[in-house]
Amino acid sequence: MPFSPLSPDDAPVFDDILAAQQRLHGITIRTPLLESPLLNDRIGRRILIKPECLQTTGSFKFRGASNRIRALKDDELAGGVVAFSSGNHAQGVAAAARQRGIDATIIMPSDAPAIKKANTEAWGATVVTYDRFTENREEIGTRIAEDRGATLIRPYDDPFVIAGQGTIGLEIAAQLDEIGAAADIVITPCGGGGLISGTALALSGTKPEIAVFGAEPEDFDDTRRSLESGNRETVNPSARSICDSILTPQPGVLTWAINSRLLKGIVPVSDEQALAAMKTAFLDLKLVAEPGGATSLAAALSGDLPPGDGAIVAVISGGNVDPETFRRALA
Repeated sequence: MPFSPLSPDDAPVFDDILAAQQRLHGITIRTPLLESPLLNDRIGRRILIKPECLQTTGSFKFRGASNRIRALKDDELAGGVVAFSSGNHAQGVAAAARQRGIDATIIMPSDAPAIKKANTEAWGATVVTYDRFTENREEIGTRIAEDRGATLIRPYDDPFVIAGQGTIGLEIAAQLDEIGAAADIVITPCGGGGLISGTALALSGTKPEIAVFGAEPEDFDDTRRSLESGNRETVNPSARSICDSILTPQPGVLTWAINSRLLKGIVPVSDEQALAAMKTAFLDLKLVAEPGGATSLAAALSGDLPPGDGAIVAVISGGNVDPETFRRALA
């Protein structure tokens, strides 16, 4: 089933996230909240880490992909699914499709990290590559979906995908209560906006006192500029970053409908800050984070978030990093 026109009215609501939580029970991992007292001492504030790098397929994307595929009707299964992704959504869709017993075709940029392509294929998906700077992945995905009678699963601009990612926010709210902690800020990486919009929507219905911030690569700050202008801004086509998992050209239609209402701000992060955060995650928390996934921790370490007495919760969104990039971070 190909793309249909998107409207902000199609954005999910809080009840959709509650439904996703029920649908994903026993399917996704309830990732913990981790803490390093020594890291708290260094930054002068309590920081709690939500490590989605420990999720199935190594990223939060498995949540949204699973919610979308689990919601497919029986007559939508025969043609399988098609998705486009730099790697994490690809792996999430591939794994969720395998669990449901259906075919998956993934359109990936030719410069995607080799580990993400290999893992996507290992989950049983067929990978089709494209040039992210000269070709349009949506057009390719639509064409393949039409040819095969498949369902096209957007990486973030899909109400079921957003709702699935929002289960992270529900878990954060419950886990804070379980450990008796108060948080002022939750910060997540921000690309197309699926993770942060779902998290913000979940927290708006559970802990509305928490301010939700995003972290973007400094040259891919389309959401930050969109918040300033009130319109969906685009990224300069010449922009480059190592944070491949969150390099999107523009905020999504549905995600922007949520983020424009609920986000408190965006912290830009340089590639060097992302690499330093990867090293911190490994040394202090024994976590392997990818550059885009570590931008939230980088933003927390930067000191650019508003001060407060409560904790910062930083979501590390993924850990699918090539060995070469990881060695660069540790060096």
